[in-house]
Amino acid sequence: MSTASVSKGTVVPAPLPWSGLLALSTAAFTAVVTELLPAGLLPRMAPALGVSESRVGFLVTGYAVASFAAAIPVTALLRGLPRRPVLMGALLGFALSNVVVALSSSYGVTFAARLVAGVTGGTLWAMLAGYAARMVPAERRGRAIAVVLAGITLALSLGVPAGTALARLAGWRAAFGLLAGVAVLLVGWVRWRVPDFPGEERGTRVPLARVALLPGIPVILSVTFFLLLGHQVMYTYVAPFAAQAGFGRTDVVLLVFGASTVAGIWATGLLVDRRLRGTLLAALALCAAVMLALGRYAGAPAVLLVSAALWGVAFGGAPTLIQTALVDASGPAASDVATSLQTTVYNAGIAGGSLAGGVVLEGAGAGALPWTALPLMGLALTAVAVGRRHAFPPARLPYVRSGALPGPPYAGVEDRSEDEESRRSC
Repeated sequence: MSTASVSKGTVVPAPLPWSGLLALSTAAFTAVVTELLPAGLLPRMAPALGVSESRVGFLVTGYAVASFAAAIPVTALLRGLPRRPVLMGALLGFALSNVVVALSSSYGVTFAARLVAGVTGGTLWAMLAGYAARMVPAERRGRAIAVVLAGITLALSLGVPAGTALARLAGWRAAFGLLAGVAVLLVGWVRWRVPDFPGEERGTRVPLARVALLPGIPVILSVTFFLLLGHQVMYTYVAPFAAQAGFGRTDVVLLVFGASTVAGIWATGLLVDRRLRGTLLAALALCAAVMLALGRYAGAPAVLLVSAALWGVAFGGAPTLIQTALVDASGPAASDVATSLQTTVYNAGIAGGSLAGGVVLEGAGAGALPWTALPLMGLALTAVAVGRRHAFPPARLPYVRSGALPGPPYAGVEDRSEDEESRRSC
């Protein structure tokens, strides 16, 4: 596969495979909207299902728990299969789950459908970053991952607010029905434009425990956990928090948050391949500052909207920064396994955050939510600050791992594969 052309001694990178990357980005979009949409529909779904708003919030928890439980074993089970059929199967799982949610009037049936969606979500997230990394040369890896994970940004900025707005006009069932249709259409797009990659042969598979203990991986996973734990405490219950602040338009708050994530992902796309560590430190510091402001001025609608905007900017690029660091530390050959570990930790954070937020909401009230999130954001920031040797080093070097077990990350430029060396010597 040609990835660059040479003109007068200058290597000119080939264009990114935009159609395939955008299909993967749309898959990320579908997964995030499916996972988080109940957070914007608490007041509408609760009466229809005959439960409290906090129990509707637990639909997010159930999804996350299923992703947490399924990501590692399902990824291990499917490692030997071609990648594209696995991706298409995960998308069909989303379609099935959302159809059931759209039609169900039983909380139990709805919860079961959310568990199915969680299993398929865990499978999908274990694949996306590694898929993007395999579609481009190493020096464009961060940009490709940013394009794919921009689907998260679009889900937060457009998908969840649009689903919330659609629920106001046509009912919350229509929102889930539309999501099911998007997933079905996406299966065709993936089949048409996303390249297939072979599964891993049994004799060449890197043991999961060895990937988990690679230098930098534990620190990256801890950052993922604490960030999502703190984020989800607030995000899942933004509706009651906004109501306490005297601002009942949850869809507007979500729109402000989501639209601001566009700025975050745009800045990240520019900086991820050059300033990963500094950008992530700044983003996490801003997240912590937002929680402090929300805690101190919980009853002020203006502070709520400004904080939502800053929160969106800070959180928007964080998944790209963390996943790029993860692929750097593991290498593309082991990225599916490493990302399955991160998916497990990510969803443990979502499950723990939504569960803790529900307990805090019922026990201490919405005003206690930002004070619960603040120390968790601080722990994520601290982990990045101390993880400068292997997890988040001050400078990144482009490299490509071979198919064998990766050695210590950032070992040097000589750690390139033969394919990379041949591209540069063309």
